[in-house]
Amino acid sequence: MGLLQLFTLLGALGMFLYGMNMMSAGLQKAAGDRLRSFLSAMTSNPFKGVMTGLGITSVIQSSSATTVMVVSFVNAGLLTLTQAIGVIMGANIGTTVTAWMVSWLGFKADISILAVPLMMFGFLFSNSKKNQRRNIGELIVGFSLLFLGLSFMKESVPDLRETPEVLEFVRTWSSYGFGSVLLFLAFGTILTLVLQSSSATMAITLIMLSMGWIPFNMACAMVLGENIGTTITANIAASIGNTQAKRAALSHTIFNVFGVAWALALYNPFLNFVGVITENMFGLPNPAAEGFAVTDTGAEEGTAALYGLSMLHTLFNTINTLLLIWFTGWISKAVSYIIRTPENQEKEVFRLKYISAGSLATPELSVEQAFEEIIHFAQVSKNGALYAKNAINEADTDRFEEYREKLVKYEEISDRIEYEIASFLNGVSSEEISESTSAKIKAMYKIIGELESLGDSGETISRILSRKNIHKKSFDAETMKNLNSMADAVCEAYDVMIANLQAAHKGELTDITNAYNAEEHLNTLRNNYRDSVIENIDNDGKNYQTNVYFMDIVNTFEHMGDYMINVSQDLKRAFVKK
Repeated sequence: MGLLQLFTLLGALGMFLYGMNMMSAGLQKAAGDRLRSFLSAMTSNPFKGVMTGLGITSVIQSSSATTVMVVSFVNAGLLTLTQAIGVIMGANIGTTVTAWMVSWLGFKADISILAVPLMMFGFLFSNSKKNQRRNIGELIVGFSLLFLGLSFMKESVPDLRETPEVLEFVRTWSSYGFGSVLLFLAFGTILTLVLQSSSATMAITLIMLSMGWIPFNMACAMVLGENIGTTITANIAASIGNTQAKRAALSHTIFNVFGVAWALALYNPFLNFVGVITENMFGLPNPAAEGFAVTDTGAEEGTAALYGLSMLHTLFNTINTLLLIWFTGWISKAVSYIIRTPENQEKEVFRLKYISAGSLATPELSVEQAFEEIIHFAQVSKNGALYAKNAINEADTDRFEEYREKLVKYEEISDRIEYEIASFLNGVSSEEISESTSAKIKAMYKIIGELESLGDSGETISRILSRKNIHKKSFDAETMKNLNSMADAVCEAYDVMIANLQAAHKGELTDITNAYNAEEHLNTLRNNYRDSVIENIDNDGKNYQTNVYFMDIVNTFEHMGDYMINVSQDLKRAFVKK
């Protein structure tokens, strides 16, 4: 193989992978909202989980993307571990759609001859003013590049039949009996790990098989290895996630390794079963029959081998799912036993909960994680408001200092959470996303800024109270009653804001009248207390400094109401369907 031919082969592989990523991105953007609805309908029923995983993987054409997404969603608490196991099982079946698409459209029908004309339509769609048409245009261009890459790969792969000595060397790898099976299984695992795409490895295996490089039984061993290799991607993603995310990734590994174990134990009978199914379903020669060999890629033997390999991929994952779907609870217990909950995990109250599970395999769906984290951010922020109320009511100096330190800590936590969410959103924004998702991300930036300001407000109240204590001032019973009324109104406004965030996340937010009412209530209280303070100062100038501290706290509470109404307004602009 010449240097130019080698670079052509690598470039064709790059085109294949780029086309697959582009097609997946276009599909995600075109069906993003539907996919989110699909996931939101998830139940604890394992069969529904399997169908969900199968459906999503069939759409986005990447089991690795689905499993990484599932790991992220387990990390986010959007899916339980048992639900995730069902979705992963379905993803394994869904990824077999790619193998059939490649073997039929890429080899049998050779759709690459239509790829360039299709790119013209993709270009026209991509220049449309309508966002959905542009997404479809990206899907068409990605689809075309995928099959152009596959075509170039087939053409750039050398024909070893012209160099019998090289072909014989390759075929010697198949002459070690069961040792060869293990050798090709390891090769499939490593190749999938390197390419980070089982679909790309499957395409390479189909090419090697169709060129007559390897026999059918060794190609099957490679496919089994690819099923192990693809689990490593999810484990890498989960390595920085929480305990549940690591368990979800490990369950994927256990599922596929168990499947490969029984497939190896029943290797020849299983291949014969695949061969009989292929023979009877398509009327082709049995690819698992003794003496079967691919001598001409255009002959029936070549088609039988390609269809047989795709059939093995489908049957392996389907049978494995049917065997293990009854034991999802046991798998969940097994991975929970292997990966124990750290003793200090419960103390990590303020760690990010939802967006720490690694790469953004599905940027359109990653917005869900960010939104969940924002809701969590709002709940953490409300805890700060409750501490501020406790600090106002605390007369004991030592106890007050504890609350003051907590409010300072909460301000630091708010800064950190805002930074982490913003960094995550920056990563999502750098990917290919739809216009509607882009608008939502812009709103999220504004919302986390408002939530960070709420954290600052709690620390501001602690400083006002500290100055009051330093100057040895105290509030009378009436002032304390008013401050508690203001604090309660702020907590009610928090509840309204959090409810609106949750409604927007579910797509159920229609109006924000509740938020306007909460803010109006705070404004009314502030105005009433301000008038009362002015009257008190006129009547009793001695308490001027105490009244100033009182109004500073009241004004800070009122500003918190402004931040919260801003959040609801941002939600209405970006998340309420016009």
